[in-house]
Amino acid sequence: MTGDAKYVPLTLPAGATPTERRGFMSLCTLLARARFDHDTPLDHTFWFTAAGLRDLYNTPTLAAAAHTVIDLVDQGWTVQVDKYGPLLSPPDAHADRDSEKARIRSQEHLRRDAQLRQPSVRRFVSSMERSHQHDSNLVSVFNLMRDGRELADALTERPEATDTIQPYVQVVDSASICELTGFKLHDIWRYFRHTWSNAYSTVPGRSMPILIRDAATEYHAVIGLAAISSPVVQIAERDNWMGWDTQQFVGTIEAEPTAEVAQWLARRIATQRDEIYVDDLLRDGVLQPGDLKKPSPDVVARLKADAERHRAKHHRAGVVREVRSIETDAWVERAETHLFRSKRSALLAETLEIQALVGGYFGATATVEGLKRALADPKARTQIGRLARRARGERVGTVIADLTVCGAVAPYNALAAGKLVGSMAVSPTVLAAYRRKYTRPSEIASAMAGRPIIREARLSFVGTTSLYGTGSSQYNRLFWPASTMGGAEDSRMGFYELGRSRSFGTSHFSGATVDALVRLCEHSGGLVRVNSLFGEGVSPRLRKVRLGLAALGWPTNELLKHGRERILYGVPLVENVRDYSLGVDEEPTYLLDPEPADNGEAVARWWFERWARRRAAQEHVQESMRANRLVRPVRHGARVPMPSDEEALPNGMPRNGVRQA
Repeated sequence: MTGDAKYVPLTLPAGATPTERRGFMSLCTLLARARFDHDTPLDHTFWFTAAGLRDLYNTPTLAAAAHTVIDLVDQGWTVQVDKYGPLLSPPDAHADRDSEKARIRSQEHLRRDAQLRQPSVRRFVSSMERSHQHDSNLVSVFNLMRDGRELADALTERPEATDTIQPYVQVVDSASICELTGFKLHDIWRYFRHTWSNAYSTVPGRSMPILIRDAATEYHAVIGLAAISSPVVQIAERDNWMGWDTQQFVGTIEAEPTAEVAQWLARRIATQRDEIYVDDLLRDGVLQPGDLKKPSPDVVARLKADAERHRAKHHRAGVVREVRSIETDAWVERAETHLFRSKRSALLAETLEIQALVGGYFGATATVEGLKRALADPKARTQIGRLARRARGERVGTVIADLTVCGAVAPYNALAAGKLVGSMAVSPTVLAAYRRKYTRPSEIASAMAGRPIIREARLSFVGTTSLYGTGSSQYNRLFWPASTMGGAEDSRMGFYELGRSRSFGTSHFSGATVDALVRLCEHSGGLVRVNSLFGEGVSPRLRKVRLGLAALGWPTNELLKHGRERILYGVPLVENVRDYSLGVDEEPTYLLDPEPADNGEAVARWWFERWARRRAAQEHVQESMRANRLVRPVRHGARVPMPSDEEALPNGMPRNGVRQA
């Protein structure tokens, strides 16, 4: 994470009692002296008991601090105690590639294995592996795995055959049933997702799971799985690569202003204003009809004050239940809740400010000359940046997606089938399914407008990250002829490396720690409450953790660095990535045919010739495939690796993660 050790002092805030301070010092002293087995997760209860911490419910400051420091130690941070108190130091990044991958894999396995020990997860896995009758046959999830010996033999006996593996895309719908096994498709996807190195979690916002299956087997074995989901809103490396970072965009249009951009800005102001429900604002006297055409500083100030009043009302107890009880399509009723009243007033104030400062330069018709004059005015130039930033924030979740899950399962993974899954995940079949699924009213935009608003659902770009910062064999050199997806014969598509992530987030904090930090916020007073309501804002978990760490008085940015740098990749799907993604161009210029001509078979043939055939001839690959056997007891890499039940000491105390002498 860092070349030089950097120490973070762990002092409790001014309101902490002497008892809390002594208890925290005792915990940190124990953690500083212990030597840990990093293959075993730290049990919070064990350490609380060892340090003599009691009644943590009524000492929220101590509870939040204790949970947080145990999680950080669990992830490789070290604690020292000197005469001034506890000091925390982040783990050093390993220069050795294999050591770094092992460190990250160990961190991920801690969370994954804890999840797999949950009774509900154990019951789910057991139910999938238990045989049930379907169409007069006894089937289980093992029928969805291909025996590695059979696959290796088939590839060896018929090396020139192209039908030994027959991949196709199957988009998962929550209600769809697999006709061959009777399982719900989502249950199939979830089972194989539990075989990943990291814990399974749902993604807020849009999410479309995908299975890649093999029609060459009786039950169409699972080759791999993917998921197209709502993207991270701000990633500097991605935004710079796409050219729609605010400063970059304004600088570009300043260097080369065009009539198209001028007209888009004027259109954007009008659309942004017209998609805000104002009936209650007019009724309550916050707004007068003429204010929308000729806004004044007074109306902007009134709207900002109205936004603050209703934001405060939204955070009162009882309002959360009220918002959640409203029918999704009751757009006016939802618009008039305190949450959306606050959001509408704030956005309208911003829009009218932009209109007053920028709109005057355009007049009845937006021209290049008007755009030049606006850019020459520092205040108007700032407002153009705000307009571009708002457009990006609106469309980032509609025309951009993240590939949040992507990989192959055994025995296909030995044949570089992860590359097959990656390419098929951005194929015309998936893009068309995404467009069908999400061509529907946007919940937030419709609640802001008080009427149904349908956002663009044609994807322009799909991004993803490697699991490790040291490299990705799955996405490295993953390019294919665009013609396999109906594109031009002389062009190619694939995963471009965009840069590296900044190792920032909350993945290293457990649910118990987040809950403790939230309780501390609630007892601290004066902090904005996060209700985790859709529409409140992005990443409620991150905001909760940030507020909790701030309540402790600890440095949030330092402690939110989880030390897992990752490589960022992106697949552009259109030529006009920046202008279509922002909305300057209303139509995408696709690099592929967005209407599927097949179900991924052309991409599969390319993958087999480019990657699978040569690998299948290698002895170590054949050995790797043959290790996956479906004879009982089943030893197969696509089976969920349930952790051992040996997780308790003889006295019943959970394992504590301390290395035994």
